[in-house]
Amino acid sequence: MRRRFARALARPLVVAAAVSALSVGSSGPVAADRVVIGGFPVDASESPWTVALSSRDRFGGTRAGQFCGGVAVGRSTVLTAAHCLDKEVLGGPPERVRDLRVISGRTDLLSDRGGQEVAVRDTWVNPAYDGASNAGDFAVLTLAEPLPADSVIGMAVGGDPAYAVGGAATVYGWGDVSGAGEYPNSLRAARVHVLPDALCEEAYPGDADGVYDARSMLCAGEATGGRDACQGDSGGPLVAQGRLIGLVSWGIGCGRAGSPGVYMRVSDIMRTLGWTRA
Repeated sequence: MRRRFARALARPLVVAAAVSALSVGSSGPVAADRVVIGGFPVDASESPWTVALSSRDRFGGTRAGQFCGGVAVGRSTVLTAAHCLDKEVLGGPPERVRDLRVISGRTDLLSDRGGQEVAVRDTWVNPAYDGASNAGDFAVLTLAEPLPADSVIGMAVGGDPAYAVGGAATVYGWGDVSGAGEYPNSLRAARVHVLPDALCEEAYPGDADGVYDARSMLCAGEATGGRDACQGDSGGPLVAQGRLIGLVSWGIGCGRAGSPGVYMRVSDIMRTLGWTRA
């Protein structure tokens, strides 16, 4: 039986994440499929719009309480996945998480130096989000203080060539690097390609694994498997030609052939929110 993953760092994985975070940099044997997910380290300055969602009260102090990713599309506006703010993930509604923060400009989550931590003033979760089908998996965070102007990325509107099938894209996050609960301390990225909708429609036809909807979702990864997002990357950015085209949402496993990553299509998010300009 295949297992569907929404790509948040859920509560049951916290202990595994804490242990593995301390061992990622060790000289021991490397997990055989670490290279399968295909990540490589990047500095936060290379993608200043990639942010970490944090709650130390909920997820502990290791790795600054990171549990999901997000992307700054305005100085006080961050997009993330709706399932990251689910009660099962946070232990209650997001407005009751007193220390919910966004960490911006920090490469290494073990360090308290560099970047800034900004409190989340308000949360808006798409009311049309459906956890069974994964439809509408996005949310908007409003920050208590503005981020620097250069921390914001532009969004690709409908018809933008950045969405072209076969085009190169990059996904960023602090998520699992092996598919086995091995979480890095530092930001990583993976190069993927925008894949045909037909590939995800075949992989996710509408059974218990979820439903791929080409109008609101984007298919990306590698047809043969390999490079992909994973647990803990949810809500993070998929970027092509310097513009945001997707948010990490869901998939079957991580980096599996025939099970590409599914992203929320940013042009549809803009349409839903009534945002007409990137």
